Amino acid sequence: MGSIKELYNRGKTVLSCEIYPPKKEDEFANIYAKLERLSEIKPDFVSVTYGAGGSNAGKAVEIADYAKNKAGLEVVSHITSVGFSKEKLIEGLDKFKEIGIDNILVLRGDRPKAMTDEQFNSRDFLHASDMAAFIREKGMDFTLLGACYPHKHPEAVTEEEDVLNTKIKVESGCDVLISQLFFENEYFYRLKDKLYGLGEKVPISAGIMPVTSAKQLGTTVTLSGTTVPEELSSIISKHGDNPEEMRKYGIDYAIRQAMDLKEKGAEGIHFYIMNKPELAKELIDAVK
Repeated sequence: MGSIKELYNRGKTVLSCEIYPPKKEDEFANIYAKLERLSEIKPDFVSVTYGAGGSNAGKAVEIADYAKNKAGLEVVSHITSVGFSKEKLIEGLDKFKEIGIDNILVLRGDRPKAMTDEQFNSRDFLHASDMAAFIREKGMDFTLLGACYPHKHPEAVTEEEDVLNTKIKVESGCDVLISQLFFENEYFYRLKDKLYGLGEKVPISAGIMPVTSAKQLGTTVTLSGTTVPEELSSIISKHGDNPEEMRKYGIDYAIRQAMDLKEKGAEGIHFYIMNKPELAKELIDAVK
């Protein structure tokens, strides 16, 4: 298909999910079987994460290649700008073009541990929007996606500042946005209203992650800056010690979130599935 922009013009909610390169070498064999399973489930696209500064970069390209050309999935490849010079970025994008990847999620990414203060402060791209603008200036033919934050980016002082930064991403060339995860849909609707109020009616996929274990939630909140509503806290309190029950109720909560988003006209829903195709199947089947 090529550009995923066309998906958002169908009048149907775009359903997608995220895959990431495993951290352990011996887990890589399983990722290809998981991609084949996702091919059977038929999400509208999968996004493949990319390590900050290029860590696991080769594996990310391998996985994107397999997903696109063997499993027959439409692919969005992440690129984090924090460790890239302009020259290295062009090299990386050329690699994606060679394997037929037409969709790129531009992210700043976290600072690599080995990066010195001097390297961090003198990098070519301070923000994801700078990278998007550079790709557009070079005339490289990609659909660009950007991230947005229903609870605001952790480094933004106010929600208003964060929405303005998101507007800059769109003005710099992002065609589609994917949100960070959230557990209360009102935050997503508020972000969308604010962005639309600034005249940026770009398609936004809402980021949903089912909480299937109490431990997972602690990590999630730390990384994303999201808040945990009373209902979800109650589920964890009641079922957190019972893995089977916790999984059932966590998935049910995510499905109800997704159904509300679909009914209220969300252009897309992006599921953070922790490399678990069975989760993608339950969620996508329910929403379809």
